[in-house]
Amino acid sequence: MKIENMAINSRFLLCFLILCLTTTCCYGNICLPRNHAALFVFGDSYFDVGNNNYFITPIQGIRKPYGETFFKYPNGRFSDGRVIPDFIAEYAKLPLTLPYLFPGNQRYIDGANFASAGAGALVETHKGMVIDLKSQLAGFKSVSKKLRKELGDIEAKRFLSRSVYLFNMGANDYNVLVVEKRNAYSTMKFVDMVIGNQTSVVKDIYKLGGRKFGFLGVGPLGCHPLRRVFVNGSTGSCLEDAQMMAKQHNTALSVALKKLERQLKGFKYSFTNFNDLVLEVMFHPSKYGFKEGEVACCGSGPYRGQLSCGRGTLMKDYYLCDNPNEHVFFDYTHPTEKAAQVYAKQMWSGSTKFTGPYNLKKLFED
Repeated sequence: MKIENMAINSRFLLCFLILCLTTTCCYGNICLPRNHAALFVFGDSYFDVGNNNYFITPIQGIRKPYGETFFKYPNGRFSDGRVIPDFIAEYAKLPLTLPYLFPGNQRYIDGANFASAGAGALVETHKGMVIDLKSQLAGFKSVSKKLRKELGDIEAKRFLSRSVYLFNMGANDYNVLVVEKRNAYSTMKFVDMVIGNQTSVVKDIYKLGGRKFGFLGVGPLGCHPLRRVFVNGSTGSCLEDAQMMAKQHNTALSVALKKLERQLKGFKYSFTNFNDLVLEVMFHPSKYGFKEGEVACCGSGPYRGQLSCGRGTLMKDYYLCDNPNEHVFFDYTHPTEKAAQVYAKQMWSGSTKFTGPYNLKKLFED
């Protein structure tokens, strides 16, 4: 009997030692792998998973047909289903990241999503209707403070250094510039302001312990269904002014990230040129499993680019396709769930033609 008990105790001790060597205990009795990396998300409607549901704003994806493919109900995502960060979380073996403003209890061991539809890097962009980038940073600082209280300063900093910080910002700033035609700014001066605000936030996260960052550049602003117009007598050409800003932003962001890499010890990043990636999928849809690359699934007008999808009683007349999976765009600017998955796969482990110097998979594994 004693020999049996000794064998049981030995097995228990062995299991306990293996657990201690491979995990670090956090939040009381919750044990995580030592290399556990959380996902913290900052951005606009491409990344928002429902933060705009929790304050008064007209910029919300809370009416049908949003959300109906995967979730079966509108939940704040501007998609028929999941959005890019949902797939990134899946690939990183994390649960779907909750919106930061979700009223339930959150402990942030897997991260948080601060993104807000309509948000920009500039405070002035849709002011009063969104959570701008600086306010998203304030949310993260609050989370960081809670983590330090729970884990202690040293372990919290380790936890934050293992985590990955995902950004998509700038499109709304440029869209507002196009609409309002702010002549006070040259294009490059405006791009510098947007990039400057974004890199300032990155530096603040770095000071709190962040080291691994992922960036999705600005997409083809002039080629979305929303911006397809008559140019030089031809129907459906891209709006060149908007396209120029998208290209200048992505070039300037790439340069800024290389500079940060030189300045900040241990800083690692992944950058995906979203403009080039979306154009590739748009104009070669069959290569990626789509039938339609330019006309949205949901909306009205040319290319279904009018802002009528999911507008409820304000604008009831819109067309909805039978199968969103056949389309690259779900509405006037946002991707279908299937397209979001294509983009997420590229960010995670895709071709170096669009993503570098690291991909997100490498950042999570390092």
